[in-house]
Amino acid sequence: MPEEVFEQIATDVLSGELRPGEALPSERKLAEVFGVSRPAVREALKRLSAAGLVEVRHGDVTTVRDFRRHASLDLLPRVLFRNGELDVWVFRSMLEARLRNGTKVAELAAERRQPELVELLKDSLRKLEIETDPVEWQRHALTFWEHTVDGAGSIVFRLMFNAFRAAFEPAVTVLGAGMTAEDMRPDGYREVADAICSGDPCQARKAAEDLLEAANTRLMAELDNPGDRP
Repeated sequence: MPEEVFEQIATDVLSGELRPGEALPSERKLAEVFGVSRPAVREALKRLSAAGLVEVRHGDVTTVRDFRRHASLDLLPRVLFRNGELDVWVFRSMLEARLRNGTKVAELAAERRQPELVELLKDSLRKLEIETDPVEWQRHALTFWEHTVDGAGSIVFRLMFNAFRAAFEPAVTVLGAGMTAEDMRPDGYREVADAICSGDPCQARKAAEDLLEAANTRLMAELDNPGDRP
């Protein structure tokens, strides 16, 4: 029961139907509206508070918070899809962040050049070379970046990647529909892997930038003009 209350209020906050500073009904009133117990409402409000969506004050009203200022990346999977539709503005923001972070991650991975990373990247490349299904191909690409992030040796980048992957994976099916055989070429990934394995941070950064810029351009073109591609 707390899940139903959480989902509805979270949806209203993220959609703007409930605005920052607006007070929620009392626990008793919410329990009546949702047909649940007050403990269920209380549990839902705790979760909403932990997500940065509301502020619960003991003995006082519960107010909506500005999630843009108070929420964390854990909220990303929820805001990427609104009513079952991909939010293009949020996705564009994700691609921008991926471009900036991905280049630095590749640079750090080459700089630190962990021995076990070489085989992991080679294995990812082999899968990218033989995969023909667009959705699975993108999953292999995500795994390639997961290995690269681990090779960078940064817990902050790793936690950020976790949030990005959780948000991106549900979109893979949507985005894979527009991919062609030309899009599924692993050349760019091979250049990133070669630079990392040879310990060349500058080349790794450049190769990652070229790869991600090309991918971003393709993805945004597909979202902006879905009917233009074969």
